[in-house]
Amino acid sequence: MLELPAFSATTLGLTALYLAAIIGCAEGLNRWTALSAESTRKIVHIGSGNIILFAWFLHIPAWVGLSASAIASVVAIASYFLPILPSINSVGRKSLGTFFYALSIGILVAWFWPLHQPQYAAIGILVMAWGDGLAAIVGKNFGHHPYQLWGIEKSWEGSATMAAVSFGVTLPILLSLGDPVGFAVPIALVVAAVAAGLEAFSKFGIDNLTVPLGSAAIAFLLHCL
Repeated sequence: MLELPAFSATTLGLTALYLAAIIGCAEGLNRWTALSAESTRKIVHIGSGNIILFAWFLHIPAWVGLSASAIASVVAIASYFLPILPSINSVGRKSLGTFFYALSIGILVAWFWPLHQPQYAAIGILVMAWGDGLAAIVGKNFGHHPYQLWGIEKSWEGSATMAAVSFGVTLPILLSLGDPVGFAVPIALVVAAVAAGLEAFSKFGIDNLTVPLGSAAIAFLLHCL
């Protein structure tokens, strides 16, 4: 019988349980409360992004991350057309953001796991999960200063939140690698600026791909200079 690469089955089980709990919670809120579908999507958006920390800290193999990304991508596309998981996507919603999100995780795992540099994948995904998620919440509820970029309406409050959260996500990861503050802060500032700029253009949900890839790439390149 074919044996898969050895790693803790408990680790995989806990990771799967965490994801199931996030999606289950969002589905319950979507079906049985007055919380909007957009709000429940943000719960999944933010909560599922933390899975990259499980993968990093628990040394989950790349094949697991790639497999999960492929499955999530298929489910996201199916949910775009069918009412599979309303908390993830709405039928006919003109955004492929959930698909791009799942795809970005697969790309970052494929990129950084073979390099033994999972921290950059973590930066990219967490910037997307927390930065974009909180920016959307702040922009929707407190965005009193709107602006438009190529027909897409954003708010300065939301963009500022994106930049601040991106900085707050990136800096601790860089410092955890032993970087001096004077080295880590400028990199985190550049990542924050790049992430906020990429998030401002979000037509069809493309920011769910450009933000994590761009944030991870710029952190990696600047750190290696």
